[in-house]
Amino acid sequence: MRRRHASAAVFLVCACALLTLPAAGRVRPQQLAINPPASYEALEQDLAREINLARTRPAEYAAYVEQLRPLFSGRELRRPGRPAFITEEGVGALDEAARALRSAKPVGALEVSEGMCSGAKALAAEQAASGATGHKGADGSFCEQRVGRFGEWAAPIGENLSYGDETARERVIALLIDDGFANRGHRTRLLSPTFKVVGVACGGHKLGAVCVITLAGGFTQKPAADKSQPAASRRL
Repeated sequence: MRRRHASAAVFLVCACALLTLPAAGRVRPQQLAINPPASYEALEQDLAREINLARTRPAEYAAYVEQLRPLFSGRELRRPGRPAFITEEGVGALDEAARALRSAKPVGALEVSEGMCSGAKALAAEQAASGATGHKGADGSFCEQRVGRFGEWAAPIGENLSYGDETARERVIALLIDDGFANRGHRTRLLSPTFKVVGVACGGHKLGAVCVITLAGGFTQKPAADKSQPAASRRL
């Protein structure tokens, strides 16, 4: 079997070089995955909602993470109808993530910023065309520079990337498990109360779809870049 590493054994994620509220009604813990989105825009919206569900109801989100446990055999994750993945840490990383979520205090939902989304979209569009991966753009830019083109961000700033064909929920689960990353930086960024705004952008990629999730402590939109928008940010 070809060895394929993936954070949380679901898809490839990358940590930043620096470093919407859920749908109405309660989400049943037994529902692991949601239907694949009809478009990249829908995937972006789903990702923002899933991130905010994990932030505002972390103990509930732990139930989604734990549903992957029976699918592990050693370090191998075997999902029905999909290729097996060889993880770095096996089920131990999953158990750690579930414990962390159950003990985490709920934090505020992130606001989706149009300017932050524009900065994320710059990298997503570039990698959709080139097939490249990673945080460094072809022009040498990182998330700080890309977001800075559209306004002024407030520290801290960070970025998570994912590649694959998974649903938004599966992607967020993988970021929370953070298999193979000792500092659990992806999880920390998603759950940290120091982040207040987020930009999400997805696009086609040779690995399935690339999704760029950029977070910051705040963001002020450049007026000239937001002529059609009545406000700098919106909440899903």
